[in-house]
Amino acid sequence: MFRALLYATAFTGLTAAVAAAPAHAAEAPYPSRPITFIYPFPAGGAGDTLTRALGEEMSKGLGQPVIVDNRAGAAGIIGTSAAAKAPADGYTVLITLTQTIVNNQFLYSKLPYNTTRDLAFVTELCTANVLLTVNPSVPATNVKELLAWAKEANHANFGSWGVGSYGHLVSAYLAQTRHVQFTHVAYKGEAPMVQDLVGGNINVAMTSLSTTKPFADAGKLRVLAVTADQRLPQLPDVPTLKEAGLGDPEFKPTGSIVMMVPNGTPAPVIARLEKEALRAMDTTGIKARLQVMGLASAAAGAKVARANYDALMPVQERLVKISGVRLD
Repeated sequence: MFRALLYATAFTGLTAAVAAAPAHAAEAPYPSRPITFIYPFPAGGAGDTLTRALGEEMSKGLGQPVIVDNRAGAAGIIGTSAAAKAPADGYTVLITLTQTIVNNQFLYSKLPYNTTRDLAFVTELCTANVLLTVNPSVPATNVKELLAWAKEANHANFGSWGVGSYGHLVSAYLAQTRHVQFTHVAYKGEAPMVQDLVGGNINVAMTSLSTTKPFADAGKLRVLAVTADQRLPQLPDVPTLKEAGLGDPEFKPTGSIVMMVPNGTPAPVIARLEKEALRAMDTTGIKARLQVMGLASAAAGAKVARANYDALMPVQERLVKISGVRLD
């Protein structure tokens, strides 16, 4: 009888200890191991540069290393899918472009993830204006002259940083609405596209300020217009697309770089990531990088990110529909 009671007591204590172990582990402070930032595009370019700078700065506040994983391919779908299907524990974070996650919903009839169901916003980080840029061999100093030349030449090439990207859609949209035929040339990222633009292998492209300005300053590229409400301080003589005669809403969208996590990530974890992201974006080092890259800080949390995403949806849906681009 005594031995049975002893065994029962020992078993009860062991069961209690085993039951308590997971609860104790679950209470371990976040983060307790390295965090991975997935950037679904190739290395190089403004977005990748910001992702790496942000990871370096956030690691200081989080107390853990941040690893950047360039999971490029399929118009951002490969990296986005990997992030959406990762465990919802805050150790996998997606840094991406709102235009990409919006556009893909209209460009593809089926995706391996559902953006609304599988991903949650942490914060918007910054906005990025895009430049309409040409090789100096193109005999055009403004948008009107570019369109006139393209109609006459009938062999103009319009490069983009990927199939389904904003540059791709704009080239198709121009063909539909301005009756100008551009041959679309897709690249795997902005860097190789700009190299070919400088080399004269393509005539025109939508480019970022950080990649373009050094070449423009050296006379190797010519910027005709910017997608912004106002002229950029870095390019005060370059008109907006609206000023240049392209006032359609489809030419206006300003892309945002956002931080997202798998849906179901605990609220305290999202709050911690948001707090550290906002702190990092407010540092002198990040602000300096943004200015050089021509990005405008827009770090304002999850609600603002979601609101801007919702506002972009109908504009990009019209752009995709009118351009006629489908990728499946």
